[in-house]
Amino acid sequence: MLINMVVHQPQSLIQVVSHTPYWVWGLLAALVALGASQLRDRSAGLRRILLMPLGMAVFSAAGVVSAFGASGQTAAQAVGAWLLAAAVITALALWFQPTAPEGTRYTASARSFHIPGSAMPLVLILGIFLTKYFVGVELAMQPLLARDASFALQISALYGVFNGLFAARGFRLWRLAQQSPVFSSPLAT
Repeated sequence: MLINMVVHQPQSLIQVVSHTPYWVWGLLAALVALGASQLRDRSAGLRRILLMPLGMAVFSAAGVVSAFGASGQTAAQAVGAWLLAAAVITALALWFQPTAPEGTRYTASARSFHIPGSAMPLVLILGIFLTKYFVGVELAMQPLLARDASFALQISALYGVFNGLFAARGFRLWRLAQQSPVFSSPLAT
């Protein structure tokens, strides 16, 4: 319905945006800042590296549960679709790109990674945010969609795709750290 509204009545988009709570725009600004920080080369420990995929997984899970959690079986199917999509995409991403991007290094003595800048985290963060926003607007306009299994499965699978790509990135970095000659778990300290 939202896409149909934008195509046929674009002026109504102003009403949708004006009814969006202010905190949503603050969250968007924080997420854009987080994603933009990934555009430049940086150093970070594994614990910090793993916070992003975990945080985005929590954000996605919250999106699935808040949208479809009250609808019993639909909620269980939605969570299943999210997990399945995340697992499949993680496996495919690792199969197509098994190693960390060129220029990524792990220094065991400092327990730190040097990571080249990338736009991919920003794109994935915005994808998750826009999906959650789109679903929120759609459910506000059509509350019965929360019980629509097809809608729930599609949205949950989309969240799973985003999370699978984040997870694959974390696994690649974990593997790089494990291959280090003096590997001791960076999570231990």
